[in-house]
Amino acid sequence: MPVLLVSLTVADVKCSLYGKFSLVNSMAASRPTEALGDALPAAAALRIGADAPVSKRPREAWWFLGPAFVASVAYMDPGNFATNIEGGARFGYKLLWVLLWSNAMAILVQYLAAKLGIATGKTLPENCRESYSRPVTLMLWIAAEIAAMATDLAEFLGAALGFYLLFGIPMLPAAIITGVVVMLILMIEQAGYQWLERVIMAFVAVIGLAYAWEVFISKPQWGAIARGVIVPHAGGSSIYIAVSMLGATVMPHVIYLHSALVLPRREEGDRVDHHHRKMELFDVLLAMNGAWLINSAMLIMAAAVFFGHGLAVYSIEAAHQTLGPLLGKFAGIAFAVALLASGISSSSVGTMAGQVILQGFLQVRISIFTRRILTMIPAILVIAWGLDPLKTLVLSQAVLSFCLPFAMIPLLLMTRRRDLMGTHVNRRLTTVLAVVTTAVVLGLNGWLLYSVVGGKG
Repeated sequence: MPVLLVSLTVADVKCSLYGKFSLVNSMAASRPTEALGDALPAAAALRIGADAPVSKRPREAWWFLGPAFVASVAYMDPGNFATNIEGGARFGYKLLWVLLWSNAMAILVQYLAAKLGIATGKTLPENCRESYSRPVTLMLWIAAEIAAMATDLAEFLGAALGFYLLFGIPMLPAAIITGVVVMLILMIEQAGYQWLERVIMAFVAVIGLAYAWEVFISKPQWGAIARGVIVPHAGGSSIYIAVSMLGATVMPHVIYLHSALVLPRREEGDRVDHHHRKMELFDVLLAMNGAWLINSAMLIMAAAVFFGHGLAVYSIEAAHQTLGPLLGKFAGIAFAVALLASGISSSSVGTMAGQVILQGFLQVRISIFTRRILTMIPAILVIAWGLDPLKTLVLSQAVLSFCLPFAMIPLLLMTRRRDLMGTHVNRRLTTVLAVVTTAVVLGLNGWLLYSVVGGKG
């Protein structure tokens, strides 16, 4: 259960302030630790006793909130809309347990990613590049780029759908508008990384409020919800949706990104001090459990409205059109607003993750806006070819699930190394939980492959 992950490890934090350096610039630095050293104010060099740097940052919990909320956007992206709506419409409340345990895995994985960044001052891709051979690094980079492209396709397509459903803008122009809006959001980061975090958190709040309203007016069966959360159910065609939901909930690209998001708050003493790590764990618990509630609300709404009325809904457009007659005009508007907020915010985060992946694995630097333009191409092709957006979104989430181990296994191996992590090294319990999480992902992927090849999916 997610509660078990609250007391995961003992080891973490204290470092030197990035000042007002931007988040994207800190990601683009070829050596974050060197960039960090350049950004330090002279006062940070003062010592108290033996090797204890003077901290210039606040110690209150609120100041550390942000990185996990940025990462959490990927856990409620348009791919989640697709898998949760299909899961709820076809199987009712029976797959809610998948979201619960996926969230437990997400808490563990995002915490370990953040801890790695805090302990080493480097991102996960940078640590991989320095720890593994060139062929292994290239293999991990290819898997990471596939994950980034799959998730970016889902996010960009979802935002374009949001514009289409809300304003009636045709999909192709909507895709262009999405690209422009995402670039404007990324420009906000130039005012400081915390401003970008606040904008992303505002989008999360919009999504949460929209789905709280959807659940309230759909009048779900709370007893069936409780059973769906507690009692596992999977088999036959539901396994494909279950694995897609896992892929949509535990996102490979934000595992890489989270290790970079914590760096602007990092100080030199974080190598041995644990305050930053503990505050980031608090940030992760708040953000990931919030994402779990929103994902659960998506599935609950679909189960109550579509499954409960015996309606087969196989597209996001159909879901939007069906909500109005059943729950009223504002239900359809809330659905479209949530989809648009999800697509725009998660597409921005996906672009940032792509930068971290490319820079960390290959030490290649390109403009974040150039990457945004390049990654628009697959989504525009899908729209131009007239492919079904819902099927494309669900397929992209299954691809993400297969890419997960390529991020999770290196993360597990690194966070258990005392020479790399220092006092932040995993406890035995944390390592066991991480091994179990990785094994579950691999097992579900194998089950999905068997179901598809055997013609049972």
